[in-house]
Amino acid sequence: MAGACGKHHMSPGSLPGKRRLEPDQEPQIQEPLLLSDPDSSLSDSEESVFSGLEDSGSDTSDEDTEEVARAGCDKDNRTEKTSEEQEQDIRNTVGNVPLAWYDDFPHVGYDLDGKRIYKPLRTRDELDQFLDKMDDPDFWRTVQDKMTGSDLRLTDEQVALVHRLQRGQFGDSGFDPYEPAVDFFSGDIMIHPVTNRPADKRSFIPSLVEKEKVSRLVHAIKMGWIKPRRPPDSTPSFYDLWAQEDPNAVLGRHKMHVPAPKLALPGHAESYNPPPEYLPTEEERLAWMQQEPIERKLNFLPQKFPSLRTVPAYGRFIQERFERCLDLYLCPRQRKMRVNVDPEDLIPKLPRPRDLQPFPVCQALVYRGHSDLVRCLSVSPGGQWLASGSDDGTLRLWEVATARCMKTVRVGGVIRSIAWNPNPTICLVAAAMDDAVVLLNPALGDRLLVGSTDQLLETFTPPEEPTLQPAHWLEVSEEERQRGLRLRICHSKPVTQVTWHGRGDYLAVVLSSQGHTQVLIHQLSRRRSQSPFRRSHGQVQCVAFHPTRPFLLVASQRSIRIYHLLRQELTKKLMPNCKWVSSMAVHPAGDNIICGSYDSKLVWFDLDLSTKPYKVLRHHKKALRAVAFHPRYPLFASGSDDGSVIVCHGMVYNDLLQNPLLVPVKVLKGHSLTRDLGVLDVAFHPTQPWVFSSGADGTIRLFS
Repeated sequence: MAGACGKHHMSPGSLPGKRRLEPDQEPQIQEPLLLSDPDSSLSDSEESVFSGLEDSGSDTSDEDTEEVARAGCDKDNRTEKTSEEQEQDIRNTVGNVPLAWYDDFPHVGYDLDGKRIYKPLRTRDELDQFLDKMDDPDFWRTVQDKMTGSDLRLTDEQVALVHRLQRGQFGDSGFDPYEPAVDFFSGDIMIHPVTNRPADKRSFIPSLVEKEKVSRLVHAIKMGWIKPRRPPDSTPSFYDLWAQEDPNAVLGRHKMHVPAPKLALPGHAESYNPPPEYLPTEEERLAWMQQEPIERKLNFLPQKFPSLRTVPAYGRFIQERFERCLDLYLCPRQRKMRVNVDPEDLIPKLPRPRDLQPFPVCQALVYRGHSDLVRCLSVSPGGQWLASGSDDGTLRLWEVATARCMKTVRVGGVIRSIAWNPNPTICLVAAAMDDAVVLLNPALGDRLLVGSTDQLLETFTPPEEPTLQPAHWLEVSEEERQRGLRLRICHSKPVTQVTWHGRGDYLAVVLSSQGHTQVLIHQLSRRRSQSPFRRSHGQVQCVAFHPTRPFLLVASQRSIRIYHLLRQELTKKLMPNCKWVSSMAVHPAGDNIICGSYDSKLVWFDLDLSTKPYKVLRHHKKALRAVAFHPRYPLFASGSDDGSVIVCHGMVYNDLLQNPLLVPVKVLKGHSLTRDLGVLDVAFHPTQPWVFSSGADGTIRLFS
């Protein structure tokens, strides 16, 4: 350390801040030194600029240099070195490579031997930094070297350089920016020029660049791309002096300004000499006085004066002005936007009906035989037979192809509903009359089928312990059995509707009573009845079983409720928004429902879309009595009291993103109005695009 602490002697040609590092001396930061010899080609100004980066003591005496060296020696004496490797001057030889490349590596570069230079372990926290700040007097001048990651102590010269730069001074303390300058280009007239450089060749020959530019401009003018400036129009321009006063002008209306409505012009009643018909009588005057101010058509009484001079001052002038100001201040204004709509755009683009065939177009057969209203009808699963019920107390069985009445069964009451068992292996018809449901074996068609149906009913074994049921299952008498009757289910109230489940073992009935027993479900195989509901949600109009899922659809006067029979819970509630629901039908796929109402509406529901109607059709003039879906074709029909049956095309797509297509295709007429009643029931043929309708005129008509 003696060599490092000794006095440094400088030669006249060397810089004062440049000294050689001894082996025992602590390595310090390398400064960008610029070695300048007396023989160097740099000028004095350039040397003075870079001298501040070398050492701030270039203009100091030898004594100042010795003091700085002595202070560094004292610092080195306080620092203890434990190994020779720490005393060596380690330099990072990575060069100008960005140090961000080594962020994910444990080293920061390579030394001269190609070995990695590892990052120093810096585990000091804020407490260690605070202790260093308190204990180390040189903490304020210690910086971290980004190249090596080690701590460096700034020298006094470097600290002085930083202070000068912070104060906005030059780096070299000996540089004088205000030193006297030599006026090289003086005002004295000289014989010879200061510079005698010959002129360039380009100064006296045409420019090729300008030639090309002129050529391009000429070509653009010839092509019409560049047009000469038009001379200014000397015609004087006039403007509308009252444009701002016109509310329809562009200048007169603001974007958000809505002009106030003007006061109504006075009429004949406000004249000082109105016609006699405008003058009120004494009775009208008394009636006007007794009315409330908001109920009066006029807020004044017309008066008549002989001349204009006798007209007194208007007593309600201030009141009317005040009300006008209130209207302008408090009443909101709204601009009504008129939209010009083409009426053709409001009509939906529907396909032509002839492109949607087949569908019924004309009347084919008329089934005559009933003497009163034919309220209901039903088609057999095979489509060969037709059953109808009438108010004359008879149930008739028809052959569809010939309109021949095959059998007439007298049940002794008005038949309000009839339903053929949808199971093709069971030949059974259920008819609702008065307070009972009668099960009838029509004995038509295959004898084996007829015999198997009777055998199925006879194999029932009653339970040992009878249970309390809401309905009674009774065997018919021998006389009724000869007519085809098999079972009778008696209820406490009149039955208005009967419908079968798709498998043919369950049937649901609707009773015209109030309470939770309006809907009952009967099981044919066990002869058991049950009431599925504990409370009522209004008057039930009709019920239907879902074709594919264990759902029961119950239509009341204002809503349609869908119940899950297995979970015994309400699944969905549909709101038809009509008064009142009269009939209902379910699409064979089970995702769409139609219902008719007494206010001449046919409502289509898409269960996958919403609980509100998808479409509302108002093509009937009177109340709808019945609606039906075709089992195979995309058709549905509705019958109304106006005596017509309207057949519509209803295509349901498998793509859930595409809505159903509803197109009315045909209006079928043939029934005559009787007692203000028209068509009472409609039903489709199971395999053919035919539709049956029963009317109040006592006939059944087939349209094909």
